[in-house]
Amino acid sequence: MPMTAIIPPGSGKPLAPYSPGTTADGIVYVSGTLPFDKDNNVVHVGDAAAQTRHVLNLIKSVIETAGGTMADITFNSIFLTDWANYGAINAVYAEFFPGDKPARYCVQSGLVKPDALIEIASVAHVGKPA
Repeated sequence: MPMTAIIPPGSGKPLAPYSPGTTADGIVYVSGTLPFDKDNNVVHVGDAAAQTRHVLNLIKSVIETAGGTMADITFNSIFLTDWANYGAINAVYAEFFPGDKPARYCVQSGLVKPDALIEIASVAHVGKPA
C-alpha cells in the first residue's frame, strides 16, 4: 500500500527526517507536532494554552491538506512536560473537539526543545480515495 507525504502549504523544514503527516488507505497519520513556527522556534513560551492552540491548528492544517477535518481524528497521543498545564491543555483541546472526543492518552515527558510544553500526534480516518 503506497504512502503519501502530507506537507501543508507554508510548512517549514522539519527539525528531523520526517513529514508533517502521511496518508495510506484513507488513514492520516500526523507526526508529533510541537509548538514551532516555520523556522522551528518555540512559540508562546510559557503559555501552555497558546502552545496547545498552535499545535492543534498545525494538526488541523495537515488533516485539511489530506482532505479531512478535525472531526475525522480518531486518536491523539499527547505529551506534556508538566501536569500543572493539564487543565489549560484540556480546555483548548475541548474547543477543537466539541462533540464526541477521540481516543487518546497523555503522558508527562521531556520534549525536543525545553520551552515546548506540549506535543500531539494524531490519527484520522478520512476515507479511502476514489
